[in-house]
Amino acid sequence: MQMGTQFSTPFHAVGCSDCKVPGLLGFDFTMAFQPIVDIETGLPYAYEALVRGTGGEGAGWVLAQVTDANRYRFDQACRVKAIELAAHLGLHQLPDCKLSINFLPNAVYRPETCIRATLEASQRFAFPADRLMFEVTEGERVSDTQHLKNIFAEYRRQGFTTAIDDFGSGYSGLNLLATFQPQVLKLDMELTRNIDADPIRQAIVSGVLLVAERLAITIIAEGIETQAECDMLRSMGVRYFQGYLFARPAVAALPLRP
Repeated sequence: MQMGTQFSTPFHAVGCSDCKVPGLLGFDFTMAFQPIVDIETGLPYAYEALVRGTGGEGAGWVLAQVTDANRYRFDQACRVKAIELAAHLGLHQLPDCKLSINFLPNAVYRPETCIRATLEASQRFAFPADRLMFEVTEGERVSDTQHLKNIFAEYRRQGFTTAIDDFGSGYSGLNLLATFQPQVLKLDMELTRNIDADPIRQAIVSGVLLVAERLAITIIAEGIETQAECDMLRSMGVRYFQGYLFARPAVAALPLRP
């Protein structure tokens, strides 16, 4: 997840009309895509869209341009850009493969209205809305938890998949999970790094997996760089993986596309 920027302005400070005015960001960006692999089939379960500069700049450069004044437009523009590029690359032609988009909960004015741009982009580019997955990072500090709960509820009502990203790296850990029950939980690399040689991480992840099983939550292991990490997590019951071991993010391309 690369959109965990913190903002101080309340989410209701600017109306949704600001989200609909094109060309006001003051900078341009594109998307790179990184696959999330189903280890049992070897096929992509989803592709995560990650912001990049059009001149090759990384996500940090792009996010440094985001301010309280343009974060609403940026959040909406990210959704539209991700859907447009994914459709152009034919992601929706891959059976059951999802498009995962990071979102800023503090940039959602009202869930049922701010989702319109997403639905319109889905229709315009013929990308099935039920293939969309929205991730919010655990590291995103949210002052109004009820607001995030409302967002999750509305997204699920629309048929989107909901996910908590970077789980294990942020502010609230299991307290966040107790408040929001997403369909997908992504284990941060802080938990998965060198897990094959770390009994403490193994114990913690085992506990998270047990909770996820009880709550019917799908687990994705992030930041996987070695076969040993993958083998250990697979032996613990993890099926979905993301990381350099499988593929690096590629700008305007779908790595590992069958």
